[in-house]
Amino acid sequence: MTVYREVELPGIGRKFQIETRAGDRLVIVVHDDGRREIYYVDCENPEECGPVVTLDDGEARHVAAILGGMAYTPKALESVEMAFDEMVFEWFRVEPGAAAAGRTIGQLHVRKKTGATIIAIVERDRRKIVNPGPDQVIHEGATLVVMGERQQVRACRELILRGDR
Repeated sequence: MTVYREVELPGIGRKFQIETRAGDRLVIVVHDDGRREIYYVDCENPEECGPVVTLDDGEARHVAAILGGMAYTPKALESVEMAFDEMVFEWFRVEPGAAAAGRTIGQLHVRKKTGATIIAIVERDRRKIVNPGPDQVIHEGATLVVMGERQQVRACRELILRGDR
């Protein structure tokens, strides 16, 4: 049986520990600055084990996509792949000065102009808005979760950050 634990690390971030069915222990520390450290614990004193790898935020997202099957899907999962076809999920932060800041999803005509859908927004205060409607205002510092085909998601990011050009 897989055991999963999650612990808040005040001033550091959050620690996730996974004990697999095979008895392996994997620890992932997500730092508040976006870095991730991955530990494989197999030594006598887990506190003395160093990280196997340290990733910055972008690298960690790439590894997550690989582990989550976004880069390659095993043949046994082809039916799931067919259901999603070329759909991707991407999240990005609305940077200060972004063209969309202060405007609503409807004012931007996100779906009409790009074909992508904003499926969630995580505000700076960590408040989550799932399935936001057209009246939802996009704020600076928020993180948008966008779904669509790769080129649609790219076009949505451009629209949000740089506006119509």
